[in-house]
Amino acid sequence: MTNILIGLGIIMAIVLFLKKEKRDRQRRFLEHYKFSSALLKRVQKEHNYLSDEDMIKVAKATKDYFIICQMAKGKMVAMPSEIVDVLWHEFILFTREYEEFCKKGLGKFLHHVPTEAMSSKTQAQEGIKRAWRLACAKEGINPKHPSKLPLIFHIDTTLNIVGGFKYELNCAKKPYDSNINNGNSSCGGYCATDIGCASGCAGESGTHSDSIFGGDGDGGHSCSSCGGGGD
Repeated sequence: MTNILIGLGIIMAIVLFLKKEKRDRQRRFLEHYKFSSALLKRVQKEHNYLSDEDMIKVAKATKDYFIICQMAKGKMVAMPSEIVDVLWHEFILFTREYEEFCKKGLGKFLHHVPTEAMSSKTQAQEGIKRAWRLACAKEGINPKHPSKLPLIFHIDTTLNIVGGFKYELNCAKKPYDSNINNGNSSCGGYCATDIGCASGCAGESGTHSDSIFGGDGDGGHSCSSCGGGGD
């Protein structure tokens, strides 16, 4: 009996080791992946105010999103950035390249799910909270008391993306303003620290929907939502 238990323990240890090796291999692939220049040019053509240097930041933020999806182990992750969502949409159109990328980096095909296709607002809310926690973990940020915003949560503001999603780090000192950026923002801003205290992965491509935070009562600002997500 003792020998059987020891044998089962060894088998379990081997299985866990192989799973970790697979996930480490996927993570390395995602971290070192280079998006094609043709893909980046398509996004840059649509947003012609972005420089080549800006596109390097967009590519980095997009890789961050795929990495946190891998970290989520199959759970839905909402999309916090408009410009990253744009690059993701364009990437999906490169069907063979995208399929191979998903296979090597995620172990499965990552579908894009619009927010309105999610089963409930609760699912969408959990998706953005998960995105926040994992993005913070990736960059070594305390999610409840952040000293800065993770890249994917500030890329739209940094690059002044038209229709982008805006997040405030210190919400107490800077109240929400629905007229921020002269109406170019999709909303007045989300409180990042509220997300930590409390835009996903599955389905078909689609558009954005109404607020995933359910209004001020949930700690978010009632306005257009973050993007969909993957699963």
